Amino acid sequence: MPADVDTDTRTLLEAGVVGRKGAFSRDYAARMREDMMSAFWDAIQRPGGAVGRGPRRWYVEIVPEMFGGFVELCAHPWVVAMCEAALGRDYRIVEIGFDVPFEGAKNQPWHRDFPSPPETWRDRRITSLAFNLTGVDVTPDMGPFEVAPGTQWDDGRAWPHEMFPPEDAWPRYAARAERKHPQMGDISCRSALTIHRGTAHASMIPRPVMVLGVDAPGAGHDKLHDLMATQAYYDALPAVVRDHLICRVVDALTPITQKHDIEGLVLESD
Repeated sequence: MPADVDTDTRTLLEAGVVGRKGAFSRDYAARMREDMMSAFWDAIQRPGGAVGRGPRRWYVEIVPEMFGGFVELCAHPWVVAMCEAALGRDYRIVEIGFDVPFEGAKNQPWHRDFPSPPETWRDRRITSLAFNLTGVDVTPDMGPFEVAPGTQWDDGRAWPHEMFPPEDAWPRYAARAERKHPQMGDISCRSALTIHRGTAHASMIPRPVMVLGVDAPGAGHDKLHDLMATQAYYDALPAVVRDHLICRVVDALTPITQKHDIEGLVLESD
């Protein structure tokens, strides 16, 4: 197990988010950015290929074969250790995709990625993780990701879609907010339920960020996604990846139509 995983797991449980600096090389991040932007320009041209997450901001789900660094990411010792520590040894890889804001993207409303299950709001147990990897060195004008630590345990059952805190609660999240400025090669791990938002993007440089979604057994978020792999690709995966990957094995890849459309992010708020 990599050093400090126990400390990082405690941070994750307390803050809902933790990072690891320099987990990957800058070259890895540069190649990842190329894969993301190529996938974006392909997806934006077909219906359902890219989902709007507000003005000038999109989410694109991809298949593992579209990301040359997929195996390296999923097999990274820190990623594996954090998944096992938070979700158990039978964790499930259910999502690979990326979010990309462009110049003109606005502040998103505070939100979480899914409704909180009883295992989390009642039992204070994390059942899903999102790993984020930036494709650029993030500067203050690039709409940095903003997160409110410690909010992964908030109940949220009375919120719209059980995901969006009402506006009168926003000052609480703003008071806790931390803006993240990761550099190429850094990775973060967060509960998908920690309250967060993308902020206004003024830079001419897009800020693509890769997202790896991982579930505890039974969490069920694989129903929101459609991972697929060809037989040859699947058979060549190392066991540390293949044994955890929830996907369809197909004769030929087909374009993905997005399933996880977060309705409340279509219209953003300043």
